[in-house]
Amino acid sequence: MFSFPKPSVYQSPKCFVTYGTMSYPDPSQLPAKAKPWSTLLSQDYVHKIDLILPEELLHLVKEKILDDTTRIPSYRRVIMTLGQVVEGDFFTQYIKIGNIMMLSEGKVDTDNVFSIKDGKLIMYLDKETYERAGLVGKPRGAKGARGLQPRWIVEYDLRSPSALHGKKGFDRLVYACKNALNAPATWLFCNLSSTPSPDPITQHYPTKYTSDPALIQNMAVRIPSLGVPSAVLADQTRQELDEYATEVYEWLSLIRLDSPRVKLGDSIDPYLSSYAIPGDSSESSEGRLCKISWQGFIPPKWAANTLAELIKTLPPKAWFSFSATPFSRVAMGNGADCTVMRPPSSPGEYVLWEIKGHE
Repeated sequence: MFSFPKPSVYQSPKCFVTYGTMSYPDPSQLPAKAKPWSTLLSQDYVHKIDLILPEELLHLVKEKILDDTTRIPSYRRVIMTLGQVVEGDFFTQYIKIGNIMMLSEGKVDTDNVFSIKDGKLIMYLDKETYERAGLVGKPRGAKGARGLQPRWIVEYDLRSPSALHGKKGFDRLVYACKNALNAPATWLFCNLSSTPSPDPITQHYPTKYTSDPALIQNMAVRIPSLGVPSAVLADQTRQELDEYATEVYEWLSLIRLDSPRVKLGDSIDPYLSSYAIPGDSSESSEGRLCKISWQGFIPPKWAANTLAELIKTLPPKAWFSFSATPFSRVAMGNGADCTVMRPPSSPGEYVLWEIKGHE
């Protein structure tokens, strides 16, 4: 008897690397169609941001970014039914007039999960709930490979002129919220516009959270040569770029994990780990790094604006790495984990890694 792997709607993760140049950014008007900005802005909900830079540059980031309390992103945790979201002042003030993003608790491959961003409601439903709701949706996953638990996606544009009480399509959604989608859900809520007065969310007793930066200093590590090799531009097969990007990304990932493998004096048994700092040992140097992390329910625009502010604040020839991790696609999301690095002595240049491990 043949043994076949369990069907999955997911594909193996892939890493896409881009090496290019970018103009001096204006935080008030970022180019939404140019990389790396388009990659950051395409993420649905950012869960964590990691900034890695040399220790001697930390005071500049503290003065311009960390010490500015108005820049700290905040969000709320609230318990509401979907029906409460699409009715009353909350619906009018926050979705029709304002701009919010919301994500309910759960995993899209097992639970009923709802998300709202840019006025668009997306519902990930199991077959039983989908049939009881009586809404029009589409199957989720590759045809014929959804396993024993088929999933469905239903989408509504809540800012559409037809999304009003009394309209047939919207009334169908309201009916489904009362009869099939009426279970209270725990939501993450982030307001991207001005807060209305009175605030409609206060009647649901939300809990406020702030994504305060976490700082790790004095990371004594061995730093490889992070400059892009000259052979990269000459190699039309991209082999040089692939090797450089793979080795540097692995090293940056170990720094993000605060792994002992990259620290000075590491003496792990080679039988347990064969990792070595990339490149020629003569080209590497000892140094001290710091890592700053923000974690929570963070808008992609905040991540892009923070990257633009970093480029303006740090010296043009200084290197740094800026990583944004979205909520896992298992939880929801369409964005990719991405890391942007400005190589040393390379003003205006960047290397971008996009990890896409989903459909």
